[in-house]
Amino acid sequence: MKTAAIPAVRVPPELRQAAEELLGTGETLSGFVEDAVRRNVEYRRAQMEFIARGLASRDAALASGRYVKAATVLGKLERRLKNAHKKAVIVK
Repeated sequence: MKTAAIPAVRVPPELRQAAEELLGTGETLSGFVEDAVRRNVEYRRAQMEFIARGLASRDAALASGRYVKAATVLGKLERRLKNAHKKAVIVK
């Protein structure tokens, strides 16, 4: 498959300099930009899939009529957090 170009992006000189200062040994600015685009594409796909799962779960709950109240879930999470804090204090 042939490669395709991404349009040039105008950035302030400070941003370009900051990116260049962070390049690893043998890394190019083009490679850095490609990696950034790739990671953002992966992040956005994961985000869309997460939202889709949430909406599907909501729809399943609506269809079945079985819900867990938000207050119940938050209460359980609060207890777990308190227990985790207690354990963390004991370990220290």
